[in-house]
Amino acid sequence: MGMGIDIRNQMANRAAKEIQSGMIVNLGIGIPSLIPNHISQEVEVLFHAENGVLGMGPSPKEGEEDPTLCNAAGYPVTTVHGASYFDSAVAFGIIRSGYLDMTFLGGLEVSEDGDLANWIVPGKRVPGIGGAMELAQKAKKVVVLMNHLNKDGEPKIVKQCSFPLTARRCVSLIITDMAVIEVTSSGLLLKEIIAPHTIEDVIAATGAELTIADRVKFLDPKKEEYS
Repeated sequence: MGMGIDIRNQMANRAAKEIQSGMIVNLGIGIPSLIPNHISQEVEVLFHAENGVLGMGPSPKEGEEDPTLCNAAGYPVTTVHGASYFDSAVAFGIIRSGYLDMTFLGGLEVSEDGDLANWIVPGKRVPGIGGAMELAQKAKKVVVLMNHLNKDGEPKIVKQCSFPLTARRCVSLIITDMAVIEVTSSGLLLKEIIAPHTIEDVIAATGAELTIADRVKFLDPKKEEYS
């Protein structure tokens, strides 16, 4: 089940609110790559990419793309003041040394324990696990952005992942097109609902048990307001 660009941007906008000034943040392929377009000017952050960039900015305007400057997915990007370039060995050294405050990754499945499967659907071709396994294990906080349901209408948040794992017990927060769910030591905590969905909708679309926060926030993306 795909999603339109508006929903993708809504999710990226919500994800951007997790970022604080001074952070070094890695962005995965897909929805996470939209996050720089939603960062407040007051937030000073350095976005990291495995292909050797630290200091990515928003997407360039059409016609202003630099063919030699892209993110890890090959899409054109801009840079901010103070950005730096290096080879992949240094890029992965930053990851492995634990310098990343946060990484935003896509997901195929997330379990109730925070296990992440995001690199292969059995039976389909894939270039390899890439840097996702290191990002998932070494970043101080892992946030997953994904559809709540797969293309067959089945839950992607499950009791136990059925796909090969990227890493175990690594996910801290899940942001979907329906809700924001925190992974805690006692299970999954439903904290926010994205309009027009309801708590009942999210429970029905989730393949694992949810604990409901004492005060669930309801976000209207059109107004960018909580209630």
